[in-house]
Amino acid sequence: MIARRIAPLMLVLALASVARAVEPAAPGLGYDHPLTGRVWDVAQDRFVTLDALGTAVSGARFVLLGERHDHPEHHQFQAWLLRRMVDAGRRPAVAFEMLDTTQAPALARHLAAAPRDAAGLGEAVGWRAAGWPAWRLYQPIADTALAAGLPIVAANLPATAARAVTRGDLAALDPALVRRHGLDRPAAEQAALEEEIRAAHCGALPDTLVPGMVTAQRARDAEMTERLVAGQRDGAVLIAGAGHVRTDRGVPRVLALLVPEARVVSVGFVEVAEGWTRPADYAARFGSGPHLPFDYIWFTARADNVDQCARLRRRAPADPD
Repeated sequence: MIARRIAPLMLVLALASVARAVEPAAPGLGYDHPLTGRVWDVAQDRFVTLDALGTAVSGARFVLLGERHDHPEHHQFQAWLLRRMVDAGRRPAVAFEMLDTTQAPALARHLAAAPRDAAGLGEAVGWRAAGWPAWRLYQPIADTALAAGLPIVAANLPATAARAVTRGDLAALDPALVRRHGLDRPAAEQAALEEEIRAAHCGALPDTLVPGMVTAQRARDAEMTERLVAGQRDGAVLIAGAGHVRTDRGVPRVLALLVPEARVVSVGFVEVAEGWTRPADYAARFGSGPHLPFDYIWFTARADNVDQCARLRRRAPADPD
């Protein structure tokens, strides 16, 4: 038992060592930042060990792991937390934001034919065509899940439905989903959600698109939550962007409505910023007032130093009005 508990921790330390070893080829990514590799317990207002985080997620019915999609280390660390759950005797379903319900049949066919083939899963479901970062980044999570015989769940709305909702067409959704989650009405925090959408797109969105994008975001949160609840046998883990796992909105809010008795742990993987050396410094990034909107923050080095806003503005659509 002790050996099994030490092994995952050594894996994380090894990952950190590898990252630091390659830093000279990509300097300035924050591997020497004082927060990198540390875990902040938001409720307790203190740092905790990786072992404590592993224990916390292993005791939760639903675990929500919020990432930057193209950050390789985020996926390695998600896989490590999933392994901790498995080593603790848990057998959760593993749901992916990146897989939508139209891919579920292809996913089922692949796993029926090759139940341990994580490497081939991406090609089997058409991962590349969906536009997500390379499947190899996510494969460590699938490797861990399939080695333990865990179910993998395609959790998201189809992209066609999400685009229709963005245009204001709620008929693209299951009417029961719209009714249960009040998607035909503005959210209680509509203004904050609209500001979050604008900030996430660096202020480059036409104002006419923002309300529909908020509704689409809420619809995705509702769909993913329902898939989590329906797909579980021993709880579930959600692999998703950090915005979906915020405790002040998103999937945690919907889980609180559907299964209020369930213990939920949300982990945000947050890239460090130069000059921000206290966890409280990062609250502004999320527009959440003085509080960080996760149960735990795992601080990581940056994947790159690219100005994502400058890139996005070059690609932004013109405002039709």
